[in-house]
Amino acid sequence: MPLAKIPLKPGFNKQATASQAMGEWIDGNNVRFRYGSPEKIGGWEQITTSLMVGAVRAQWSWTDLTGRRYAALGTNKCLYIYDADALYDITPLDTTRQKTSCTFTSTTGSTTVTVNKTAHGFIVGELIKFTAVTLPGGGATTFVATDFTTNTFEIKTVATNNNSFTITMAVTEGGTGMSSQGSSTVTPYYFVGPLVSTLGYGWGAGPWGLSTWGTPRTVSTTDISSGDWSLDNYGENLIATIKDGSTFIWYPSAGTGVNTRAVLVPNNPTATIQTIVSDRDRHLIHLGTETTIGDPTTQDPMFIRFSDQEDIEVYEPTSTNTAGTFRLDDGTSIIGAVRAKDYILVVTDTAAYTIQFVGPPYTFSIRKVGSNCGLIGKHALVFINGAVFWMGDSGGFFKFDGTVNDVPCLVEDFVFTTLGDDNLGINFAQGSQVYAGLNTLYTEINWFYCKDGSTNIDRLVSLNYDDGTWTTGDLARTTYEDAKVFKFPYATKYDPDATPTIPVVNGVSSGASYYFIQEKGKNEVLRPTATTISTNAISCYIRSGDFELDLEGNGEYFLKIRRFIPDFKNLEGSADVTIYLRAYPADTTIAKGETSIGPFTINTATDKVDTRARARLASLRIESDSIDDNWRYGIFRVDIQPDGRGGSFPQT
Repeated sequence: MPLAKIPLKPGFNKQATASQAMGEWIDGNNVRFRYGSPEKIGGWEQITTSLMVGAVRAQWSWTDLTGRRYAALGTNKCLYIYDADALYDITPLDTTRQKTSCTFTSTTGSTTVTVNKTAHGFIVGELIKFTAVTLPGGGATTFVATDFTTNTFEIKTVATNNNSFTITMAVTEGGTGMSSQGSSTVTPYYFVGPLVSTLGYGWGAGPWGLSTWGTPRTVSTTDISSGDWSLDNYGENLIATIKDGSTFIWYPSAGTGVNTRAVLVPNNPTATIQTIVSDRDRHLIHLGTETTIGDPTTQDPMFIRFSDQEDIEVYEPTSTNTAGTFRLDDGTSIIGAVRAKDYILVVTDTAAYTIQFVGPPYTFSIRKVGSNCGLIGKHALVFINGAVFWMGDSGGFFKFDGTVNDVPCLVEDFVFTTLGDDNLGINFAQGSQVYAGLNTLYTEINWFYCKDGSTNIDRLVSLNYDDGTWTTGDLARTTYEDAKVFKFPYATKYDPDATPTIPVVNGVSSGASYYFIQEKGKNEVLRPTATTISTNAISCYIRSGDFELDLEGNGEYFLKIRRFIPDFKNLEGSADVTIYLRAYPADTTIAKGETSIGPFTINTATDKVDTRARARLASLRIESDSIDDNWRYGIFRVDIQPDGRGGSFPQT
């Protein structure tokens, strides 16, 4: 019998059973579709040996007036600048919480030092700097001032009375020990937020009257989102806003540049969900901000305030400026916003609005464009090719191109629904972490998210916006920046077990972020040290739905598979091909009766593979897991012939 072609459509279909998804792909990892064919994704390479403190939640790249390229990265602990293959800590210091006349207590032979200050207000995990350090003489301590002032410190414990906290020194105390001696000034980093989203149970959480005065809550609906940033550029300067916090500016051309910390922008609100620059008309817009500037207790999550044109320090409206305010009415909170062609799309937890510059006297036109289309997280939307795409707050995907519409998705159940142990949908409680990253090199939008039971990003769902196909995988990236300023996409990964190296933090806890160049090479390349490179293979696979001969009987006949002809383009190294065999659609595992033949290792010298197999239904799996493997698969040609209606099974 002549060879039969088994056509397989691009994209995954996870909404159907394997038997129902004939002629389609149903599963895979670390693959994409190009020109209608599946291929292994590109590799990634660690940019610098430095590991950042905490998880990166926002990334932004731009150029200054001289053409110098920068990237800003905001973690739940710090703010960084990437410049010329190096990372720099530019986190602003919170002088409003600075404490003076702090004393030290130490014990001989110990690295733990207690810092004493009544009602200091610091919390465990905060980063602090010491200045103006003086130490007692007389052999009480062998520490010197530079042991405190050279590096940053992490607060390890806080006394229940809030009158002292402990730090860890780089060396042990060799003196007799200090007892509330010496003096210093302690200045904390601006507090960004927790690593993951949690429910607030402290006193005051939830609606008025929920519990008794001064007691913590036993139940809560108050969401404390993970620490996050808004990053944008105003001209050549970086604008950075802590979510529900203050707004800062960093000047690349001022002072010592990368060695200068970001500073507060004067006269700006002190509690804002997100800032975004309307760059066409040069207004700085605060979304979900204060009704009274400088009073964070007046923060209204649906209130919007914008600066005067060309002056990001003026917000009070007058007859001679273009500053102003307005409030959205559909929803309980603004979730996020993105610049589009000639408008800004703002999405709340229930609706979508456009903000468009129209000039005086109204400055901006605000128009509601969609309902029941809430956004899951502030970074979960992107603009590309005239349309904004985003992930919904309760499932599904949306697109605005003049009208808000649902985006058809053949992996929707897999992403949003947990169905047993083998299908863990998204962890909606960590929806604020979802990050949508554009990869225009391959016409992809990648949404990175936490699966059910996980509090760290460990999954992605990808839309090819050119042909509408979907794929899924376990590539874990907390941020992803398209190749617009740099040649390749740049992305970050959080490792809870890694030790941060920048800034140098005495007593730092585990949990650090890597910085990667994506789509470079074929492997994962790590740089543990300046002179060490570790190259690891990227494992990938793709599996098809069932196929059968187009014969009378619609699956009644068994198939005899005698050989197949592999068809690879750009095959480097090798790839393994396995054929899975089933008598009935319910035979979905080995325990239930599924068998397989292979894997057959295919390289450029392989012309055909002889097989001996019999089944009613068969499916295909292609995979590779060796260094430098690379492939794109074409079409599956197989020698299949009918082999009766029954008999023993399986036969291989």
